[in-house]
Amino acid sequence: MKQKVYDYLLTIPKGKVVTYGQIANHLGNPRLARVVGNILHANPYPDFYPCYKVVNARGGLAKNFGFGGIEEQKRRLEADGIEVMDDFTVDIEKYIFKE
Repeated sequence: MKQKVYDYLLTIPKGKVVTYGQIANHLGNPRLARVVGNILHANPYPDFYPCYKVVNARGGLAKNFGFGGIEEQKRRLEADGIEVMDDFTVDIEKYIFKE
């Protein structure tokens, strides 16, 4: 399952985000959102598998982003062309990746 999560990250286009639940749905079980979060937190290659593109259902960034904290996730999203608001959220309707 881990590799399926990491592989899914590679399908997210530049300038788009997905939610933990969206990945869980893609895997066939919407109840796996928390498991997806744990898998992403243990990402062995964060520079290859872009886990920074994953936000919560309200567009919120991860307070404990495992690869440099919330400021680093914000920096990476902005470098990808995604506007991050002052409250560390993104406009989910604008930036969500729709398969």
